[in-house]
Amino acid sequence: MLVYGIDFTSAPSRRKPITVAACHLEGDRLTFAALETLATFPEFEAFLRRPGPWIAGFDFPFAHARRFIDNIGWPADWSSCMAHIAAMSRSDYVAALEAYKAPRAPGDREHQRAFERGTGAASPQKLYGVPVAKMLFEGAPRLFQAGLHLPGIHPGDPTRIGIEAYPGVLARRLIGRQSYKTDTAARATAELSAARQLILDKLRNANDLHGLHLHVQAPDHLARASDADTLDALLCAAQAAWAYRHVLPDPRILDRFDPLEGWIADPSVFGK
Repeated sequence: MLVYGIDFTSAPSRRKPITVAACHLEGDRLTFAALETLATFPEFEAFLRRPGPWIAGFDFPFAHARRFIDNIGWPADWSSCMAHIAAMSRSDYVAALEAYKAPRAPGDREHQRAFERGTGAASPQKLYGVPVAKMLFEGAPRLFQAGLHLPGIHPGDPTRIGIEAYPGVLARRLIGRQSYKTDTAARATAELSAARQLILDKLRNANDLHGLHLHVQAPDHLARASDADTLDALLCAAQAAWAYRHVLPDPRILDRFDPLEGWIADPSVFGK
């Protein structure tokens, strides 16, 4: 099976592209094959329409929290909600999220999805710092428009499967809460470099307790970039491979999740 891991950005460019790690899955062996960069959204849209079969883990939230959707009055099923968001301009979307937060008490402005508690994930409403709300806006509607099959969320082309990945939760399981990346070259340190290498070493160690039940083969150079985009893409591919082997064979497993909110492909989210 062809497995992609996608480290996403809400503003792709040649300097900071969307990064794709292509891997091959045979049984429990996941082998890195190639890196690809997508510098524009049209390139990303073309990627989504490549013929399958393939499965891809995308590092952005596929949905908002149900509490937010219910409170703001957007459509309460995933496909209608994505169509609603896709019809908005980015500025109008940001304004809607800001207007929602403004009158609310601190601590009640940005809501997490039910399954995110304990994962370290930011609310899908978060606009600043790591702007996952903007990543949702630019990413999730494009998956819907491209007709991907999103298990537990939205039926589509069963040969092109999209899975929500989150490399941060896997990285924390491997090395704890140790920092491992920076987008600022001046802040790149030997400690961050060592942390990235440790993540890769532990991921490749089949006896390590990463919970994926995979034998991962990948070269050292994936851990060298200080922004960790290539390493995060590999982690996303590993999470997608885990979901392909341990979740998709029995779709009833996904009945525990709200189909409006979706789920993240990581053993910890499933209590494993």
